[in-house]
Parts: sequence; C-alpha cells; structure tokens
Amino acid sequence: MRKWIVVLLASVMCLVLLSGCGSTSTGESSEGNTEAASESEVEKIKAAGKLVVGITDFAPMDYKEEGSDEWIGFDADMAKAFAESLGVEAEFVEIDWDNKIMELDGGTIDCVWNGMTLTDEVTSAMDCSNAYCNNAQVVIVPSDKADQYQTVESVKDLNFTAESGSAGEAELNNLSYSVTPVKDQASALLEVASGTSDAAVIDLLMAGAMIGEGTNYENLTHTVELNSEEYGVGFRKGSDLVAALNDFFAASYADGSMMETAKKYGVQDAIISAE
Repeated sequence: MRKWIVVLLASVMCLVLLSGCGSTSTGESSEGNTEAASESEVEKIKAAGKLVVGITDFAPMDYKEEGSDEWIGFDADMAKAFAESLGVEAEFVEIDWDNKIMELDGGTIDCVWNGMTLTDEVTSAMDCSNAYCNNAQVVIVPSDKADQYQTVESVKDLNFTAESGSAGEAELNNLSYSVTPVKDQASALLEVASGTSDAAVIDLLMAGAMIGEGTNYENLTHTVELNSEEYGVGFRKGSDLVAALNDFFAASYADGSMMETAKKYGVQDAIISAE
C-alpha cells in the first residue's frame, strides 16, 4: 500500500513540474511574439530623434554646394520634410552605392533615398515606397562626337564607365558592352571629360543638372536613352516607415509642396503622383 502511495505522489509531482515548465515556456514565447509583433521602426526613429538616410553625391537629388556642408537637392529636401513630419531630424550618411543593401540590413542607415531605381534587385531586397519620379539611363559623350552616337547600336564598341552597382552599370552589362565601374556618377563624368573613357552612362536627371552649358562639363552631352525607369525609397523588410512615407508623398503631392521642391531643382517634369 505504501509503495502505491509513493508512486502516486511521485507522479503528481512530475505532473506539477511539467505543468510549471510548460507554463513558463509558453509565457516567454508569448511575450517574445508580442514584442516582435509590436516592433515599429517609426517608433524607433522617434525615440532616436533622427532618420538616418543613406545617399551618394548625386545632383540634383543629393549634393552639397561649394563651401557648404549641408546636403541639399530634391531627395534631400524631401527627406528633411518627411523627417520633420515624424518629429525628428534627417541625418545624411554618404554610402558606397554598391553596398546599399548591406548598409540597410546592417542598421547603419534607416533608408536609401538617393534617386534609387526600382530594379528587381532592389525590390527583392528592400521594402520600397511608391515610385515618385521618372528617369532613364543615358549615354554621355563629348559634345563634338554626339552626331556619331545616336543609337544603341552606334555606341556598342565604346569603352564605358558607370557607377558601381548602379542601374547604368546593369544596363551596360545587359547589353554586354564594355564597362569600368567607378565610385559614383560624378566620377563617371570625370572619366569622360578627361578622355580616359569614351562614354559614361548616368541618370537622365543628373545629366540635366551636371552637363552642358553653364555647368562644369560644358563639353559633354547626352545622346541615347537606354531605358525608362522609376525612383523609389528603400527600407528594411517589414518596416512601417514605408506606409508612413507613402502617406507623406501623397499629401505633399496633393498640397503642391512636392512640386514646389521639384521646381526648385529643375526636376518638375519627372515627378509622378506617388500613389
């Protein structure tokens, strides 16, 4: 009889212990899931007091005027306005464009906002805003050679330069044209101007701001448009900043402030509704 009592007591204790362990485990798991579900990048940004924006030197979207340390441009001004709408400040970090996805995933920046083409690579690696701007990749050559290079076929034997990791480099690779990657689009222009490259491929919006009469590259011009594309802003996967920015874009387009900023930098013809 006493043996049965001992066995019964032992069984009851095991059940109590097992129940207690299961209860603790379930509680921890539930708490963890709740924290993950409630995680908000908007709230993190507000707590930090800043939105860290990854950019490159890319006029007219993000650039500095000579003698100034302030980043300006259409994208820079819009980023500042978006940050202000969240009650924080925009902090700009110049990145290696080829490493933009790594910088974003590593948490050194909160978004990539720099005339970024919505390529398959970008949209598969980031959650992106609605498109807000039209663009194209264009061929840049010396002005005195422009008449020779008016078609995609006519430029196939040229030695090109393009920003590493850019949509321009991707277009040239798709065409199997010779291309040397460089740090940024400004460097690509310099290569052509100095004669170390036959041609470059850069964004149409940058070409409008950086080459031709009244610029530092008066003897360069653009000819062939290799494609058409759209710009968007990239965030980490699952970020609620995407919805916040889409709402901001829609409101600023509706109230005219987006177009006012675009006119300031001469890109008004490229702006789309971002809805």
